[in-house]
Amino acid sequence: MIKQLFATHPISATGHVAAGEPIEGGLGGEASLKRVLTARHLVMLGIGAVIGAGIFVLTGTAAAQFAGPALVLSFIFAGIACALAGLCYAEFAAMLPVSGSAYSYTYATLGEVVAWFVGWNLVLEYLFAASTVAVGWSGYFNELLKMLSGLLGIPLALPASLASAPFGFNDAGHLIATGHIFNLPAVAIVAAIGWLCYRGISESATVNAVIVAIKVIVILVFLAVTYQYINPAHWHPFIPANEGGTHYGWPGILRAASLVFFAYIGFDAVSTAAGEAKNPQRDMPIGILGSLVICTILYILMAAALTGLAPYKELNTAEPVATALNYVLGTLHAGTAGFTVLTALKGFVVLGALLGLSSVILVMMMGQPRIFYTMSQDGLLPKPFGRVHKKYRTPHLGTVIVGVIAAVLAGLFPVDVLGDVVSMGTLLAFATVCIGVLVLRKTRPELPRSFRVPVPWIICPLGAIVCLGLFWQVFAVRWYLLISWIIIGFLIYGFYGFRHSRLRARNASSVPQE
Repeated sequence: MIKQLFATHPISATGHVAAGEPIEGGLGGEASLKRVLTARHLVMLGIGAVIGAGIFVLTGTAAAQFAGPALVLSFIFAGIACALAGLCYAEFAAMLPVSGSAYSYTYATLGEVVAWFVGWNLVLEYLFAASTVAVGWSGYFNELLKMLSGLLGIPLALPASLASAPFGFNDAGHLIATGHIFNLPAVAIVAAIGWLCYRGISESATVNAVIVAIKVIVILVFLAVTYQYINPAHWHPFIPANEGGTHYGWPGILRAASLVFFAYIGFDAVSTAAGEAKNPQRDMPIGILGSLVICTILYILMAAALTGLAPYKELNTAEPVATALNYVLGTLHAGTAGFTVLTALKGFVVLGALLGLSSVILVMMMGQPRIFYTMSQDGLLPKPFGRVHKKYRTPHLGTVIVGVIAAVLAGLFPVDVLGDVVSMGTLLAFATVCIGVLVLRKTRPELPRSFRVPVPWIICPLGAIVCLGLFWQVFAVRWYLLISWIIIGFLIYGFYGFRHSRLRARNASSVPQE
């Protein structure tokens, strides 16, 4: 029994794959995923997943409550933690170019039951993160409608009953009714992006590349225009004196690092597209590490700009970029050239936020069906999750199921509290991947590795330790939510996955009969 639970998926050396060549066959002659993605697509997918809520939402809270201007250091620390895990992801993704991300890597190293645990936690990252970001998208969309209302002189903004969740959480963490109907914009954006993901990976990646280009331009324009309005006095003291607990000082910097880590979690979405990469051995490391470097630089520049434009304690809002601009506008006279330019820039910022959050939802909704696809191929989930559309070559049924669930969550619940749970599930997956690299180096040293983690006996344990350290800070507060999720997952595995495991059936059939 124990041996069956920890049986590992057989792996073999994977040759270089040509464009259009499927390395993952379909079930019973079904269509398989199509290899169309280049290194540029993969970098864009990574940026699309990472640049979003981190810049447009989390920077304000992290600076105002924990780090102050030293938020720059928090982003550097969080980036280093992600880089450690990213190196391990890159080695696995180049060696095993499949769509299951950390789930597939764990299945090949630590066994089926651990792989299920990791895969089930990845559902938290992709499914619930998509819903969370959709709710944030709804807030910015309604802000855009308010701006248009002011320009046109007609009411366009949606009432709170159609732009807010009907359920919420009180201070004790209990679910309560808010009196609202449902969050219409959040449901609409999930439905639209779900349709795009249904149509095909090429179309989704192309649209994502366009969105990423636009939002990066918006960020760069913001940095260029606001540079002259930065007041260096706002950066002093750079590390505010500790006011107790994790409020400022070095404890606050580390706490802010754990908070903004949520901004980085989407980078592993690149690895879920490995089964559709033209040259995964070369392009996967470029996609993962390249997107991490670019995103970290943009985060550092934005953190410095925001804390230089306004006092850090003023940034504790859901729209810190707009808040910083409003602060500067308050120091200028209406009608001046600077006031006009910054007013126009505020509109671009709202547009950039909408596009940035849209691309995050897109990448998350691309990633989750492909993890379900891989788990279904292994027999751990029902067959519909593994079916591929004959025309569009996408896991269409899984995409529909994910879209419906994400839309329901986004429309009915204020899923901000699940953000901590998302981080917990992701950090556990990251730590497991770091450990898996070491295990596979020991058990299968002969496998060719087109990318290798440097000094693995240092980087891999350090990556696991850092991820588990950040995990514990959140788990101490939200432990009951994660435990409940894990129990549900293992009930599904016990009643379905274990009984239908293809690996277990194959191993049983290969045992010689007496």
